Amino acid sequence: MDRLEAMTILLAAVDTGSLSAASRQLGIPLATVSRRVAELEQHLNTRLLTRGHRRIELTDAGRGYVAACRRIAEDIAEAERIAAGEYRAPQGELVISVPQVLGRTFAIPVVVEFLEAYPDIRVDVQMTDRVVNLVQEHVDLAMRVGELPDSSLIATRVGTIRQMICASPVYLKRRGAPKKPSDLLAHDCIVDKYFAFGEDWPFRVKGALETQSVPGRLFVNSSDAALAAAISGAGIARVWSYQVADLIKSRALAGLLESYEPPPNPVSLIYPSQRQEPLKLRAFLDFAVPRLRKRLGYKGA
Repeated sequence: MDRLEAMTILLAAVDTGSLSAASRQLGIPLATVSRRVAELEQHLNTRLLTRGHRRIELTDAGRGYVAACRRIAEDIAEAERIAAGEYRAPQGELVISVPQVLGRTFAIPVVVEFLEAYPDIRVDVQMTDRVVNLVQEHVDLAMRVGELPDSSLIATRVGTIRQMICASPVYLKRRGAPKKPSDLLAHDCIVDKYFAFGEDWPFRVKGALETQSVPGRLFVNSSDAALAAAISGAGIARVWSYQVADLIKSRALAGLLESYEPPPNPVSLIYPSQRQEPLKLRAFLDFAVPRLRKRLGYKGA
């Protein structure tokens, strides 16, 4: 049994909440995940996990063992960084996770500039709307949208973005414009299944945040598809402000119910707390943070 591999699989199962989720995250068969955890328990002669209907739970022995596994994983990562010379000079590979559209619009141009300034650094940009586990998936830095839960991760805010709803002038001429959130019940709405809240759209009404269930006629799985459908006159879409700024200026789309918009969502760069910060990460943060703030129009500290 490869104990290091088994430890990695166990940590993934704990962090994702299930063996099947760990299988998907690691890209290995579920049978392999289950077998490795069983082999580890057999080797230790103790049960580490209890398997419920929806989530796994750690036993008392499991909690102590997982804490030790995390320390071992951190020590290995630290040893690799030292051996690679990442504390002597900004060099090596930097792995970054960014949301697809936000990353394409804001992060990629900054990464290109960064590569020109630091020729000894390689950057692996992983564009995904999935929330990645930075430690388990060996990601150095991630861009996140929304309020962040309390964790050991370090966060630096680089901007805010708004949730907007919009439609094409052709659609509005045919169906009229909603005046309040409840008017959406009489409209065709385009629902991005991967956008938070799904068919329950948030609005600020009299200072309080409320949700309005909307009648979805068209369901898509990307913001690009939602925008294309809205431009074509298929209905009303909910998107991020940065996606539609130019389209609204060109009058291809019109913003709706702006006085009811929920509070802006923060955009942050997050990275794990480490005993010693790799110089490649510090170089990127120093380079990217002011540039992202400028691109996102953020005036905060």
